Amino acid sequence: MVTYNPKDWFTYTFKLHKADTFRKLTPMLLAICIYSGIIAYLEIEVWNLSQNSHVKNIPQMHSLLGFAISMLLVFRTNTAYDRWWEARKLWGALTNNSRNLALKLATILPASEKSQRSFFKKIIPAYAEALHLHLHKEKTRLALAQDDEHGHIIKAVDHDKHVPNQISLLMYKHIHTLHKEGVISGEQLLFLNSELLSFTDICGACERIKNTPIPFSYSVFIKKFIFIYIMTLPFGYVFSLGYWVIPVVMFVFYVLASLELIAEEIEEPFGGDLNDIPSQKIAENIKTSISEIL
Repeated sequence: MVTYNPKDWFTYTFKLHKADTFRKLTPMLLAICIYSGIIAYLEIEVWNLSQNSHVKNIPQMHSLLGFAISMLLVFRTNTAYDRWWEARKLWGALTNNSRNLALKLATILPASEKSQRSFFKKIIPAYAEALHLHLHKEKTRLALAQDDEHGHIIKAVDHDKHVPNQISLLMYKHIHTLHKEGVISGEQLLFLNSELLSFTDICGACERIKNTPIPFSYSVFIKKFIFIYIMTLPFGYVFSLGYWVIPVVMFVFYVLASLELIAEEIEEPFGGDLNDIPSQKIAENIKTSISEIL
């Protein structure tokens, strides 16, 4: 995720960075300039359509459609941002619930149960790390597997299956074992239940965002709409703007296409883009917090 000072206008206005849409759209912007230049030359120098009323009335179509395309893009970006913000809230909830579970265990487990504290100090952050890798479709590698004391437990995790669910199951089984051994009481078991349930709830909500993109037909329609809108702009405005239609059409395309690119980037908050949710960093913060508590 890109970190920046939102009050610093000029630095980021004139600076190109990897997440900047201008960098991604440069080839298309050059193509639009060439296309607009060709249309302007043909209409002014070759076809001589300046007296053709039908062609001169094309800008009226763009005026009518401008409102429609702006509403579509506003809805598109708002929908994408809602997905991004929901993902961020889910990872915030995972941070809070991990800390709450660690705080409860630190209070409930006797000081003499160092082995149990050590287990939860490793397994709780391991869930956040496994969820991060699961959402990014990466191979899960858990540091707990290298631990001699608890390594035999983590070997039960099948890395070809749903790893976060298996880690959650390990926590459930371990706490149930502590209850059977009399280390924690029945009331304390219920006391821990809400945080244990929340892990699976958060995982399921993240998977819903990850696996349910914007409907294909809606996304394709917006792209086609922008393409037709831009391709017809030079035909009508060349008579009032002359060859200035080239930078004007290029700028209009830059604005419309940038909004669509931004929506595409943030609608999938668990990808590898710079503006995606920093789940790796959040997982590291969870590990630090749990280590301090336990």
